[in-house]
Amino acid sequence: MTARALVRVLGIDPGLTRCGYAVLEADGPRLVRPLALGVLRTPPSSPLPQRLAELKGELASLIAEFAPQAVAVEQVFFQVNVRTAMSVGQASGLALAEAASAGCQVVQYTPNQVKNAVAGWGGAGKEQVQKMVQARLGLAQVPEPPDAADAAALALCHLAMAPLAAQLAARTAAGATR
Repeated sequence: MTARALVRVLGIDPGLTRCGYAVLEADGPRLVRPLALGVLRTPPSSPLPQRLAELKGELASLIAEFAPQAVAVEQVFFQVNVRTAMSVGQASGLALAEAASAGCQVVQYTPNQVKNAVAGWGGAGKEQVQKMVQARLGLAQVPEPPDAADAAALALCHLAMAPLAAQLAARTAAGATR
């Protein structure tokens, strides 16, 4: 009998004012437990470089404390507000760079991919996703704030998608050696 290895995933819902995070540990597809859920905050009144430095330090601390094998970050897909898009993009870039520097597998998922993996429908609303996160993690209540729930959904999405991605990569590699 082969022992399964626990898998630890850090989900990041990037943002400069509020950056959601969730660390999940999985022992197979059904046994998932939350280790940490929360939001990193930077004060809007602080200068941008200071806020970015603060967020970078907090992300590095999370990665060092929990040592995830993978970090799943929401892909900046579309924003109506250019200022919001810029800050989300900056926070996303920090998360991607910190995870890569730490040697983690780094993946990005679109909001529709996350909704599909967690709620079964790419058009699911925030409340549906939050309730599915609550159910999947066995939480007494819906995770708050919503940024933390979104980060948990990202980590759950990765746990659902990673086995298929690994199988496809193995098949592609096997086909290339023929």
